[in-house]
Parts: sequence; structure tokens; C-alpha cells
Amino acid sequence: MGGDFFWDDTQPMPTDFRSLIADGRVHVFDGAMGTMLYGKGFFLNVCYDELNLKQPRLVQEVHAEYVRAGAEILETNTFGANPLKLNSYGLADDTEKINRTAAELARAAAAGGGGRASVVGAIGPLGIRIEPFGPTSQAEAQALFARQVQGLLAGGVDGFVLETFSDMQEMHAALNAVRAATDLPVACQMTIGTDGLTYYGTDPETFTKQLTAWGADVIGVNCSVGPAGVLEAVEKMVKATDKPISAQPNAGLPKDVGDRKIYLASPEYMASYARRMIEAGARFVGGCCGSTPEHIKKIRDYVASVVPRQPSVVVSRAQVKAPEGVTATPLALKSGWGNKLARGELVTSVEIVPPKGVDPTPMLAQCRALKAAGVDAVNVPDGPRAQSRMGVLPSALLIEREVGIETVIHYCCRDRNLLGMLSDIIGAHAAGLRNILIITGDPPKMGPYPEATAVFDIDSIGLTNLVYRLNQGLDPGNNPLGGATKWAIGVGVNPGAGDQDRELSRFAWKVDAGAEFAVTQPVFDVRQLEAFLKRIDQFKLPIVAGVWPLISLRNAEFLANEVPGVSVPEEVLQRMRKAQEQGKEAALAEGVAIAREMFTRVKQMVQGVQVSAPFGRVEVALQVFQ
Repeated sequence: MGGDFFWDDTQPMPTDFRSLIADGRVHVFDGAMGTMLYGKGFFLNVCYDELNLKQPRLVQEVHAEYVRAGAEILETNTFGANPLKLNSYGLADDTEKINRTAAELARAAAAGGGGRASVVGAIGPLGIRIEPFGPTSQAEAQALFARQVQGLLAGGVDGFVLETFSDMQEMHAALNAVRAATDLPVACQMTIGTDGLTYYGTDPETFTKQLTAWGADVIGVNCSVGPAGVLEAVEKMVKATDKPISAQPNAGLPKDVGDRKIYLASPEYMASYARRMIEAGARFVGGCCGSTPEHIKKIRDYVASVVPRQPSVVVSRAQVKAPEGVTATPLALKSGWGNKLARGELVTSVEIVPPKGVDPTPMLAQCRALKAAGVDAVNVPDGPRAQSRMGVLPSALLIEREVGIETVIHYCCRDRNLLGMLSDIIGAHAAGLRNILIITGDPPKMGPYPEATAVFDIDSIGLTNLVYRLNQGLDPGNNPLGGATKWAIGVGVNPGAGDQDRELSRFAWKVDAGAEFAVTQPVFDVRQLEAFLKRIDQFKLPIVAGVWPLISLRNAEFLANEVPGVSVPEEVLQRMRKAQEQGKEAALAEGVAIAREMFTRVKQMVQGVQVSAPFGRVEVALQVFQ
């Protein structure tokens, strides 16, 4: 079913922990507190939990930094604030006070950020062994944890995170302490070593199943190892439970430098693994030791690139009814492009990237060459690879007005909120554009301005829903528009996606949301495309295959190794290596030959072919059609 984009904007989005668990979406924890306090001059001989009383402004500011970075869940500064650990500093009598104050500080930071963050009480191990491996009984351990729980409840937490536990029995005591005092949700996070097991030898599948049976609301893994080790654990955990999974790795394995430990994983590395954890099934991601607000900011950006910020309501297009007196236009009557698709004829297009500067003359000259060659349409990308170029809508309007060839505009969700998208799409339709290819868009990190803010208000599924509604004469609030748009709605699809099940699931949602055709990523492996087409045959949607003429070995290697979602088989790379040995012209000729082969073979399987003009070289794209 199609993920829709509607929400009640008269009500604040829920931010309490229980609502975040229930909404089925991905959310971001904060990062390390100890790392930040250490960086601010408080060394390891200081009781970090006591800083809640002695340096409250400092602790609150660390929380606030994480809120500004995009954290949706703040953990209180109470990892070691149990009576046993505090007793070594002579602070056992202040257990409740320290925990209550910590919760109040986190709550104040959340409120200062517009109330957009939930606050959970952080509880770590007691620092001793309990039965059967030590003298402390389960009941005694539960009583010690209970004091911490009471303080955190008094401070107003939304839930609890029991983290960095190795002993399942100690985790059970902590969970029982929370359950005896409140029904607030609890995340239970174990810690593993480089061998993938807890200190006591428990594997992720085993502790996940046990924590599920004990009633944990979220089950996760944190600390000890870096992102790669945590990802491996997540992949095992998701198969062992139907509970949400959380993942908070360290910023890599620590390296001893002098008298301190340095964590070397960059924010970008952490963020790339956070995305992989999400794709593996994690619902909550964040950081542990060594992570900073910069790490969380990068993670948040990656989360935004795969998960739209606004909550979704699932609405099938079958449930959307046009207002009385409004009749939706069939695909065959929307545009020349739509007419050929509806009749089952082969359509052809070439992708032309808009200029970086203000002069459209070279772009228009390229389009005139395409029209003269009989190409059906020009595909106009929208800020591809997060590059800043002439806007897609004015570029397309110039092409159609000055050249007289149809365009298929790519429209991405990265840079605009819902209102901006709605305005753009209605205005573009009024100006005469009719063909739209809806994509989520590349994260800004991929472009030359990595600090640029990504919006991702909704994703491509939600935007497909929006445009389909416009075609039915309805605005996002389900109100009549006074007429209907006539967009031919296209979506992207990737036959070479690493996670085929996820790609197929999203494609099904796009079709259900209202897609009328789909364009693939560049195809270099016909067998891969053929297998994918068999899996999506049930949807009966016209498919336009992407073809990219390689111009050099370097171009081929770049696509193979640095462009997400593009799969270049080794046999193609070998052909380009052999041709490159004979010079640039031979490599270009071989690249065109490979693209011609793709064109000849795929046009028998699909209903259209989109050829890219590499680096604006239209003459290379036209050679593919010859």
C-alpha cells in the first residue's frame, strides 16, 4: 500500500517514548555523554553523575547540543547513578536526588528545543556480579536499581533504557525494578565483544528471544564494538523477535593515546552504518562511547534520506475518490509520452543535466539535436548527486517552449517541504508540464555542500500519493481543487538494489500510490534486469530501462564503486579495461558498443529506454540509438 503524507498539523507530533515506539518509524537516540563531558575538561576521576548537581548548566547544554543535532531521544546522565557506584564517591544517599535532577535537566533541554525530544532514564550495570556468579542476590540487585528508577520517575522521564548489560540475570533484575514501579516503556540493550557475544558468552539471537519473553518494549545492542559489529548483531536480532530493534555503537574501537582512549570512526562512517542498520531492520539508532553531536547530526541526515520526517498514513489510491463533476484523465490523454506508453509503443528519452550557470543556450542546443533525431522526450534531473544546478522546472519550461520537445521532469523530495512541493507541482502543471518522475533524492553529503540542510518532508511514495490526488482534483487536505491535474506519474526503481525485498516492497507501495510508469537505474547487467522484471510483472506497469554509455574505464569504475544502486558486472569492467589500453577513443567506442547491446536487448523486455548523455555529451547518447 502507498505510504501517504497526511497529518493533523493543528496537533504537535507525539514525542513521548511510547508514541515513538508505536509509530513504526525510525528514530534517533543521542550520543555519548561521558565523551562530551571529558572533552569539556572533566577527567575520569570525576563522578560524571554528580555533575547533574554540581554543573547542571553544563549537563543541560550537552543535552541541548544533541537536540540541535537532531536527536529525538535524550538519555539522562545517569548511566552509573546507582547506589553502589555512587557509594565509591560517598554519594549513595544522593541517589534519588541525582537521578531526579538528571531527568529534569534532560527535560529542560528537550523543552528548549521546542519539546521535540523524548527523555528516557539511562540505567547501567551495578558494577558487581550477582548470583550465581557473585554474592549479591537478584532481590538485592532489584532493590538497588529501584532507587534509581524512583529518582528518574520523579524527574519526569518518558521511559527507560537499560544499557550496556552483559549479564542477562542482572538485566532481568533491572527490568523487574522498572516494571514494579511503572508501566512506562523500556529499551533493554546488551553489549557484545568483537566475537559477537556478551561477556558471559550469550549470542544475540539468544538474548533477543529472552528479552522478548521478559517483555522488553525495545531490544538492542550498544557500546563495546563499533558500527560493523553492531550491524552484524542487528542482522541476527531482527530474525529473533517482532519487537523494535535499537542500535547504538561506539564510534569504532578505541585506540589508546597517552592516558586516554580515542575513538576514530568519523561521523560520515557512523552515519553510513546507521543507514545499513535501518535497512537491516533497526528502528532506533544512535551512538555510544566516542560519539558526539556531529555524529548524531550525520546519522539524522542519513535517516532523513531514507525516512521522511512526517508521520505517514497508509492510503491506497483505490480509496481516493474524485469530487463530484471531476473526471481523472487517462494516461493516453495526458501527454505524447503518456500516449505512447498507454498504446504499448516503445518510448525513447535522453537525460540532459541542467547547466550549473545561468546560460541555458548549450542545454537548448543539445535538446534541438535530440528532437531532430526523433527522440520522444528529454529527461531533466533535479539536482542530481546533490549538485546545485539550474532548477528543473524552469529548465523544462525553457526546453518545451524554445525547442518544442516534451520533457520528463525529475522531482526530488530532498530540498522542499510539503507546501513547497505542492506549489511547484501545481504551478508547473499550469505552465504546461505534464510528465513527472518522482524520486526521494540524494543526501546533501554526496554533493559539494555537505552541510546543506536536507528537508525530506515526505519521500517518493508520499509524493506519488500527493500527485495522484492532484490528478483526482483533490488537495492534500482532501478538498476539491476546482479541477484536476493531468500528470503522467513516474517513479524510480532499482533492479540492482542490494536489498531486493525492500526495493520490491517500496515499488509495490509506489504502484499502489498511483505510479503509471517507472524508470530504472542504469542497466549494465541484462540478466539482473530480466530477473527483476519477472518479480514485478504482477504490477503490469510500463518500465523504462536506463542505459548509460560509458566513456572511459574511470567512468565505469566510478559507477561501479561510488554510485549507490548501480551494479556494473566484472565482465563489463574487463571490456573497458581492455579497450582503455588502446586509448581514450577505443574506450569510448567500447562504452557505446556496450550501451548499444544493452539497448538492443532490453528494448525487447521493456516499454522504453532512457539513455543518459554522459557529461552532457549528447552525441554519445545519440550513437546508442543508431
